[in-house]
Amino acid sequence: MADVSVPDVDSKVELAPVQLIAPDGTPTSDERYRRDLPPETLGWLYEEMVVTRDVDGELVNLQRQGELALFASCRGQEAAQVGAAACLRKTDWLFPQYRELGVLLVRGIAPAQLGAVWRGTWHGGLGFTEKHCAPLAIPIGTHGLHAVGAAMAAQRLGEDSVTVAFVGDGGTSEGDMHEALNLAAVFKVPCVFFVQNNQWAISVPVNHQQAGPSIAHRAIGYGMPGIRVDGNDVLACYAVMAEAAQRARDGDGPTLIEAVTYRMGPHTTSDDPTRYRTADELTYWEARDPIARYRAYLERVGVWTPRLQEHVENRSHRLRTELREALLTEPDFDVTDMFDTVYADITPELARQRDELLAEMNWEG
Repeated sequence: MADVSVPDVDSKVELAPVQLIAPDGTPTSDERYRRDLPPETLGWLYEEMVVTRDVDGELVNLQRQGELALFASCRGQEAAQVGAAACLRKTDWLFPQYRELGVLLVRGIAPAQLGAVWRGTWHGGLGFTEKHCAPLAIPIGTHGLHAVGAAMAAQRLGEDSVTVAFVGDGGTSEGDMHEALNLAAVFKVPCVFFVQNNQWAISVPVNHQQAGPSIAHRAIGYGMPGIRVDGNDVLACYAVMAEAAQRARDGDGPTLIEAVTYRMGPHTTSDDPTRYRTADELTYWEARDPIARYRAYLERVGVWTPRLQEHVENRSHRLRTELREALLTEPDFDVTDMFDTVYADITPELARQRDELLAEMNWEG
C-alpha cells in the first residue's frame, strides 16, 4: 500500500471566537494576539468603520430615491470588513462579493465608483484593478475560484502577495466554494478565505445551511487551519487576518476564517427582513454594535477624542456629498449599453433580448 500523505495542520478549531474587546468595550483576557497597535492606527480603524456606516446609509438613501438600481448594505459588519482589510498590503489582491463596502473603502475605492456599480453604468467596475481589487461578484461564491487562481499565479511567479476571498455564510453552501477551498489546500496557495457569518443567507438561517459545529470547522476536512473570530471586534479581525496572511506569505498555505457577525439591515434594498427574523434577535445584536464597542474601547485607552470625532465626521460628510453629487449629475445611460458592451459583436440571443426590452419600453430600436 502506498504511503498516505497527511497535511500537517492543526485540527483543533475553537468554537469560542477570538475576542480582544468585550461587548462593553473592555479588553478581554486573550493574550495570544496583540492589541497595542499605534494610536494613529487605532484611530484610523475607528474612522474607517464610521465612514463605512455613513456611506452605507447614504447609498441606501440614494437607492430609495431612485438613483440606484439596488444596494446590499453592510451595516453591522464594519468591524469584520475594516479589520480584515486594514492589515493587508496594498499589493494583496482582494476578491469581494457584493457587501464589502468597508473593504473597498479601506483599499481606496471612491464611494462614487461604488455608486456607479450599483447604478448599473457600463463603467462601474473601472478603477478596481488599479487598487488590486476584483470587481464585485454578484453570483454567489464564484469569486472564490478567481481568488485561488490569482493565488496560484502569484505562487508560480514567485510573488509574496496574498489573495483574500470575502465570502458570506450562504456562499459557503455553493459548490464553487468547495472547489475553491479544496484546490487552495491541495496546492497550498497563498489565499485566505474570510467568511462573514452574518447569520442569514437572505432568509435562510445559518443553522439550516450546515450540520457541523461551525463554518470554520469545515477547514479540517480540506486540510487547512480554521479559526473563528468575533466579527464585531475590529482588533480581533485585524489580528486574525494578519496571522493568516503572514502564514500564506510564508508558504504555509490557505486559512479559513469565520467572522461571527450580524447583518443589521435587509439582505438588499429589495428585501424585507421582518418576514423571517424577530425584533428580539435584532435587539440582541444591536447591543453588540461594533462601532459602539470600539469607541468605548478607544475612550478607555485614551485614543478617542472630540477632535478625532470631528475629523471623522468631516471626512464622512465630504465623501457622502461627493457621492451624492456624482450620482445626481451622472446622465442617464442608454439601456442598450448592457447588451451592446458584453461582446465585441452582439450575439443573436442578446440582440433578441435587447429588442424585446426596447419594445416593452416603447422605445425605437
